[in-house]
Amino acid sequence: MAVQPEGTPCWADAMFTDLEGAKKFYGEVLGWTFGASTSEYGNYTQAYADGRAVAAVVPPMPGQEGQSQWCLYFASPDAAATAERVRRAGGDVLMEPMPIADFGTMCLAREPSGAVFGVWQAGTHEGFEETAVPGAYCWAEVFTREPERTDAFLTAVFPYRARDLADDAVDFRVFDVGEETVLGRMRMTDDFPPEVPSYINVYFAVADCDAAVAAAVRLGGVVRFGPMSSPFGRFAALSDPQGADFSVIDVMTTEGEPPRIEGP
Repeated sequence: MAVQPEGTPCWADAMFTDLEGAKKFYGEVLGWTFGASTSEYGNYTQAYADGRAVAAVVPPMPGQEGQSQWCLYFASPDAAATAERVRRAGGDVLMEPMPIADFGTMCLAREPSGAVFGVWQAGTHEGFEETAVPGAYCWAEVFTREPERTDAFLTAVFPYRARDLADDAVDFRVFDVGEETVLGRMRMTDDFPPEVPSYINVYFAVADCDAAVAAAVRLGGVVRFGPMSSPFGRFAALSDPQGADFSVIDVMTTEGEPPRIEGP
Protein backbone atom coordinates (compact mmCIF):
# COMPACT_ATOMS: atom_id res chain seq x y z
CA MET A 1 0.00 0.00 0.00
CA ALA A 2 1.10 3.59 -0.56
CA VAL A 3 1.75 6.09 2.21
CA GLN A 4 -1.61 6.79 3.84
CA PRO A 5 -3.21 10.24 4.22
CA GLU A 6 -2.53 12.07 7.48
CA GLY A 7 -4.58 10.70 10.39
CA THR A 8 -5.19 7.29 8.79
CA PRO A 9 -4.29 4.24 10.90
CA CYS A 10 -1.21 2.84 9.24
CA TRP A 11 0.47 0.31 11.57
CA ALA A 12 0.04 -1.67 14.80
CA ASP A 13 2.46 -3.38 17.13
CA ALA A 14 2.59 -4.75 20.67
CA MET A 15 5.20 -5.66 23.29
CA PHE A 16 5.19 -9.18 24.74
CA THR A 17 7.34 -10.57 27.52
CA ASP A 18 6.82 -14.04 26.03
CA LEU A 19 7.47 -13.25 22.39
CA GLU A 20 7.39 -16.88 21.27
CA GLY A 21 4.10 -17.37 23.10
CA ALA A 22 2.63 -14.34 21.32
CA LYS A 23 3.77 -15.66 17.96
CA LYS A 24 2.15 -19.04 18.64
CA PHE A 25 -1.11 -17.43 19.81
CA TYR A 26 -1.53 -14.95 16.95
CA GLY A 27 -0.17 -17.43 14.44
CA GLU A 28 -3.04 -19.79 15.24
CA VAL A 29 -5.78 -17.21 15.88
CA LEU A 30 -5.05 -14.85 12.98
CA GLY A 31 -2.99 -17.10 10.70
CA TRP A 32 0.12 -14.92 10.96
CA THR A 33 3.61 -15.93 9.94
CA PHE A 34 6.62 -14.03 11.22
CA GLY A 35 9.75 -12.57 9.72
CA ALA A 36 13.26 -12.67 11.12
CA SER A 37 14.24 -10.35 13.95
CA THR A 38 17.59 -8.84 14.85
CA SER A 39 19.00 -7.33 18.03
CA GLU A 40 19.91 -4.21 16.01
CA TYR A 41 16.21 -3.21 16.10
CA GLY A 42 15.34 -4.66 19.52
CA ASN A 43 14.12 -7.98 18.03
CA TYR A 44 11.21 -6.16 16.40
CA THR A 45 9.42 -8.93 14.49
CA GLN A 46 6.99 -8.30 11.66
CA ALA A 47 3.86 -10.38 11.25
CA TYR A 48 2.53 -11.35 7.83
CA ALA A 49 -0.87 -12.34 6.48
CA ASP A 50 -0.57 -14.16 3.17
CA GLY A 51 2.93 -12.76 2.76
CA ARG A 52 1.98 -9.11 3.40
CA ALA A 53 3.19 -7.17 6.46
CA VAL A 54 0.24 -6.44 8.77
CA ALA A 55 1.64 -5.84 12.28
CA ALA A 56 4.63 -6.49 14.53
CA VAL A 57 5.50 -7.95 17.92
CA VAL A 58 8.49 -6.95 20.03
CA PRO A 59 9.97 -7.76 23.46
CA PRO A 60 9.23 -5.17 26.15
CA MET A 61 11.58 -2.35 26.99
CA PRO A 62 13.22 -2.58 30.43
CA GLY A 63 10.69 -1.81 33.15
CA GLN A 64 7.68 -2.52 30.92
CA GLU A 65 7.54 -6.29 31.30
CA GLY A 66 4.03 -7.65 31.68
CA GLN A 67 2.36 -4.60 30.11
CA SER A 68 1.24 -6.02 26.77
CA GLN A 69 -0.99 -3.70 24.77
CA TRP A 70 -1.65 -3.13 21.11
CA CYS A 71 -0.53 0.30 19.86
CA LEU A 72 -2.13 1.83 16.78
CA TYR A 73 -0.08 4.28 14.71
CA PHE A 74 -1.52 7.15 12.68
CA ALA A 75 0.10 8.41 9.50
CA SER A 76 1.80 11.80 9.55
CA PRO A 77 3.83 13.67 6.93
CA ASP A 78 5.76 15.36 9.77
CA ALA A 79 5.96 13.56 13.12
CA ALA A 80 7.53 16.56 14.86
CA ALA A 81 4.68 18.84 13.78
CA THR A 82 2.12 16.26 14.92
CA ALA A 83 3.86 15.97 18.29
CA GLU A 84 3.63 19.73 18.71
CA ARG A 85 -0.11 19.65 17.96
CA VAL A 86 -0.48 16.84 20.53
CA ARG A 87 0.99 19.13 23.19
CA ARG A 88 -1.07 22.15 22.17
CA ALA A 89 -4.27 20.05 22.24
CA GLY A 90 -3.67 18.87 25.81
CA GLY A 91 -2.07 15.50 25.14
CA ASP A 92 1.29 14.12 26.24
CA VAL A 93 4.24 13.12 24.08
CA LEU A 94 5.57 9.92 25.66
CA MET A 95 8.36 9.37 23.13
CA GLU A 96 9.76 12.24 21.10
CA PRO A 97 9.89 11.71 17.32
CA MET A 98 12.72 9.26 16.67
CA PRO A 99 14.08 8.15 13.29
CA ILE A 100 14.29 4.37 12.84
CA ALA A 101 17.08 3.99 10.28
CA ASP A 102 15.52 4.77 6.88
CA PHE A 103 12.25 3.02 7.76
CA GLY A 104 10.56 6.17 9.08
CA THR A 105 10.09 8.30 12.18
CA MET A 106 7.98 7.20 15.15
CA CYS A 107 6.47 9.04 18.09
CA LEU A 108 4.33 7.82 21.00
CA ALA A 109 1.64 10.01 22.54
CA ARG A 110 -1.33 9.94 24.90
CA GLU A 111 -4.62 11.75 24.37
CA PRO A 112 -6.15 13.67 27.33
CA SER A 113 -8.35 10.81 28.58
CA GLY A 114 -5.43 8.38 28.65
CA ALA A 115 -5.44 6.35 25.42
CA VAL A 116 -1.92 5.78 24.08
CA PHE A 117 -1.22 5.83 20.34
CA GLY A 118 1.63 6.14 17.90
CA VAL A 119 2.50 8.48 15.06
CA TRP A 120 4.37 7.19 12.01
CA GLN A 121 6.11 9.32 9.40
CA ALA A 122 6.83 6.82 6.65
CA GLY A 123 10.20 6.28 5.06
CA THR A 124 10.88 3.00 3.33
CA HIS A 125 8.35 1.33 5.65
CA GLU A 126 4.99 2.72 4.58
CA GLY A 127 2.91 0.76 7.10
CA PHE A 128 0.30 -1.91 6.50
CA GLU A 129 0.89 -3.76 3.25
CA GLU A 130 -2.68 -5.05 3.39
CA THR A 131 -5.85 -4.23 5.33
CA ALA A 132 -9.36 -5.67 5.74
CA VAL A 133 -8.42 -9.20 4.60
CA PRO A 134 -8.16 -12.18 6.98
CA GLY A 135 -5.28 -11.60 9.38
CA ALA A 136 -4.93 -7.89 8.61
CA TYR A 137 -5.94 -4.75 10.45
CA CYS A 138 -9.55 -3.79 9.74
CA TRP A 139 -10.82 -1.10 12.12
CA ALA A 140 -10.19 0.69 15.43
CA GLU A 141 -12.18 2.54 18.10
CA VAL A 142 -11.08 4.84 20.89
CA PHE A 143 -12.83 3.86 24.13
CA THR A 144 -12.93 6.84 26.49
CA ARG A 145 -14.77 8.09 29.59
CA GLU A 146 -14.23 11.69 28.48
CA PRO A 147 -15.50 11.82 24.88
CA GLU A 148 -15.69 15.61 24.73
CA ARG A 149 -11.97 15.94 25.53
CA THR A 150 -11.04 13.09 23.21
CA ASP A 151 -13.11 14.45 20.32
CA ALA A 152 -11.63 17.95 20.62
CA PHE A 153 -8.14 16.50 20.79
CA LEU A 154 -8.48 14.23 17.75
CA THR A 155 -9.85 16.96 15.51
CA ALA A 156 -7.13 19.37 16.66
CA VAL A 157 -4.30 16.94 15.95
CA PHE A 158 -5.51 15.31 12.74
CA PRO A 159 -7.53 16.66 9.76
CA TYR A 160 -10.67 14.81 10.73
CA ARG A 161 -14.33 15.41 9.97
CA ALA A 162 -16.45 14.15 12.89
CA ARG A 163 -19.92 12.61 12.52
CA ASP A 164 -22.22 11.01 15.11
CA LEU A 165 -24.21 7.80 15.17
CA ALA A 166 -27.93 8.62 14.99
CA ASP A 167 -28.79 6.60 18.10
CA ASP A 168 -29.58 8.29 21.41
CA ALA A 169 -28.78 5.07 23.27
CA VAL A 170 -25.12 5.01 22.17
CA ASP A 171 -22.54 7.79 22.31
CA PHE A 172 -20.51 6.85 19.23
CA ARG A 173 -18.67 9.10 16.78
CA VAL A 174 -16.72 8.40 13.60
CA PHE A 175 -13.85 10.38 12.10
CA ASP A 176 -13.30 10.76 8.38
CA VAL A 177 -10.23 11.62 6.34
CA GLY A 178 -11.66 13.00 3.12
CA GLU A 179 -14.49 10.65 2.17
CA GLU A 180 -13.11 7.65 4.09
CA THR A 181 -14.16 6.79 7.63
CA VAL A 182 -10.97 5.79 9.44
CA LEU A 183 -11.71 5.69 13.18
CA GLY A 184 -14.49 5.29 15.73
CA ARG A 185 -14.92 6.70 19.24
CA MET A 186 -17.07 5.05 21.90
CA ARG A 187 -17.99 6.43 25.34
CA MET A 188 -17.08 3.85 27.98
CA THR A 189 -20.14 2.81 30.00
CA ASP A 190 -20.41 1.56 33.56
CA ASP A 191 -19.97 -1.95 32.17
CA PHE A 192 -16.23 -1.24 32.07
CA PRO A 193 -14.47 -1.76 35.43
CA PRO A 194 -13.26 1.58 36.80
CA GLU A 195 -9.63 0.43 36.72
CA VAL A 196 -9.73 -0.01 32.92
CA PRO A 197 -8.18 3.12 31.37
CA SER A 198 -9.10 4.69 28.06
CA TYR A 199 -7.63 2.69 25.19
CA ILE A 200 -7.73 2.09 21.45
CA ASN A 201 -9.35 -1.20 20.46
CA VAL A 202 -7.80 -2.67 17.31
CA TYR A 203 -9.83 -5.03 15.11
CA PHE A 204 -8.21 -7.71 12.97
CA ALA A 205 -10.17 -9.34 10.17
CA VAL A 206 -10.79 -13.09 10.22
CA ALA A 207 -12.53 -15.48 7.85
CA ASP A 208 -14.59 -17.05 10.67
CA CYS A 209 -15.16 -15.14 13.92
CA ASP A 210 -16.36 -18.15 15.91
CA ALA A 211 -13.41 -20.28 14.82
CA ALA A 212 -10.98 -17.49 15.76
CA VAL A 213 -12.62 -17.13 19.18
CA ALA A 214 -12.48 -20.88 19.77
CA ALA A 215 -8.78 -20.92 18.88
CA ALA A 216 -8.10 -17.97 21.18
CA VAL A 217 -9.85 -19.65 24.13
CA ARG A 218 -8.05 -22.95 23.50
CA LEU A 219 -4.72 -21.09 23.63
CA GLY A 220 -5.50 -19.27 26.88
CA GLY A 221 -7.23 -16.14 25.62
CA VAL A 222 -10.30 -14.62 27.27
CA VAL A 223 -13.56 -13.59 25.59
CA ARG A 224 -14.59 -10.11 26.75
CA PHE A 225 -17.62 -9.71 24.45
CA GLY A 226 -19.37 -11.68 21.74
CA PRO A 227 -19.28 -13.22 19.30
CA MET A 228 -22.05 -10.98 18.00
CA SER A 229 -23.37 -10.28 14.52
CA SER A 230 -23.83 -6.67 13.39
CA PRO A 231 -24.40 -4.71 10.18
CA PHE A 232 -20.61 -4.43 9.88
CA GLY A 233 -19.73 -8.07 10.52
CA ARG A 234 -19.61 -10.77 13.18
CA PHE A 235 -17.13 -9.74 15.87
CA ALA A 236 -15.79 -10.49 19.34
CA ALA A 237 -13.56 -8.69 21.85
CA LEU A 238 -10.71 -10.76 23.27
CA SER A 239 -7.70 -10.60 25.56
CA ASP A 240 -4.66 -12.66 24.66
CA PRO A 241 -2.89 -14.78 27.33
CA GLN A 242 -0.53 -11.89 28.13
CA GLY A 243 -3.34 -9.38 28.64
CA ALA A 244 -3.35 -7.47 25.35
CA ASP A 245 -6.90 -6.58 24.26
CA PHE A 246 -8.00 -6.79 20.62
CA SER A 247 -11.03 -7.70 18.54
CA VAL A 248 -11.66 -9.99 15.61
CA ILE A 249 -14.28 -9.42 12.93
CA ASP A 250 -15.62 -11.38 9.97
CA VAL A 251 -16.79 -8.56 7.70
CA MET A 252 -18.54 -10.97 5.32
CA THR A 253 -21.05 -12.18 7.93
CA THR A 254 -23.40 -9.24 8.52
CA GLU A 255 -26.81 -8.85 10.11
CA GLY A 256 -29.22 -5.89 10.00
CA GLU A 257 -29.07 -2.50 8.35
CA PRO A 258 -26.16 -0.08 8.99
CA PRO A 259 -27.09 2.75 11.36
CA ARG A 260 -27.43 6.31 10.08
CA ILE A 261 -24.48 8.60 10.66
CA GLU A 262 -25.24 12.30 11.13
CA GLY A 263 -22.90 15.13 10.27
CA PRO A 264 -21.56 17.33 7.52
